[in-house]
Amino acid sequence: MAEEKQIKIEMSDEVAKGVYSNAAVIFHNENEFITDFIFANPQKAQVMARVITAPSHIKRLLKALQENIAQYEKKFGKIRESEGPEKNIGIKLSNN
Repeated sequence: MAEEKQIKIEMSDEVAKGVYSNAAVIFHNENEFITDFIFANPQKAQVMARVITAPSHIKRLLKALQENIAQYEKKFGKIRESEGPEKNIGIKLSNN
């Protein structure tokens, strides 16, 4: 049996605070998935964080999310899904 390696994960105080997101936009190409986590209110929307990762990592993330949602719902009950964005909502990215 191979010896298990452990990697020490460090986190700055700023990252530990986290950011709130109530929307996300996902783009992809052959080599990567780009996920913009957005805070949107009626007046404006702002990208709070961008994560760029490989397709293999995003697939593992999907599996981990599915497993965690199943555990959550087993403990706390079914998560009610919201309607999602309006059909006529548009996304315009700005570098400002």
